[in-house]
Amino acid sequence: MDSTTLQTASNHLAVVGGEIANQAPAAHGSSMWGLFWEAELIVQLVMVGLIVASFWSWTIIFQKIVRLHKLYSSAEQFEESFWSGGSLDELYDRINNRPLDPLSSIFCSAMREWRRSITKGVIRSTELRGTLEQRIDRVMQVTIGREMERLERHMGFLASLGSNGMIVGLFGTVLGIMHSFESIAAQQNTNLAVVAPGIAEALFATAIGLVAAIPAAIAYNKISSDLNRYANRLDAFASEFGSIISRQLEEQV
Repeated sequence: MDSTTLQTASNHLAVVGGEIANQAPAAHGSSMWGLFWEAELIVQLVMVGLIVASFWSWTIIFQKIVRLHKLYSSAEQFEESFWSGGSLDELYDRINNRPLDPLSSIFCSAMREWRRSITKGVIRSTELRGTLEQRIDRVMQVTIGREMERLERHMGFLASLGSNGMIVGLFGTVLGIMHSFESIAAQQNTNLAVVAPGIAEALFATAIGLVAAIPAAIAYNKISSDLNRYANRLDAFASEFGSIISRQLEEQV
């Protein structure tokens, strides 16, 4: 074997060795942890923020699901007691100190106003009976508003994450692409090994943004629909109870 052949083989081995050396870091950086630790600080902060927001959104989602399930169960129990034909005064005395759900709170607020009016002799005055109905209806509507405000707490966070999570992820994507162009400019080389880390970093940030935003958006739509349906149930009960009070006032005539 002549010297030319040996030189060619040596050069070939050097090229292969260089390719292996270049591929080693890429293989190391292909894992999620590798992509995270090799990213720039601001991209890392974006990723961490999205991950924390995702965990918090799942906490809210599970809390709302469990809460709604309990509310529907409590509503069924209360309505069964309310429409059982028993005395409403006895029902009020039993649950007044500790209403367990919004329906009970609406009933107790209306009964409280009713009893206060009886004590003051309002129902004996024909002129004041109309205002009594309005006051009781207003008290029930205020109670509905207060209870729904409590139930809708943190829903704004789900809406914001669902609509803005992908945008925040795209911010990390832009930074990753900029990192790739900086690597190209620094090394004067457009080899895939140069641009791949920045592109992988950008795509990883986008993926985290999607993982955070999509469940939040779906859960927000589903939970909002359930809350609206429950609010309609509260309004329907308030209307029915208002009708009962109106008949009671007519019987006093």
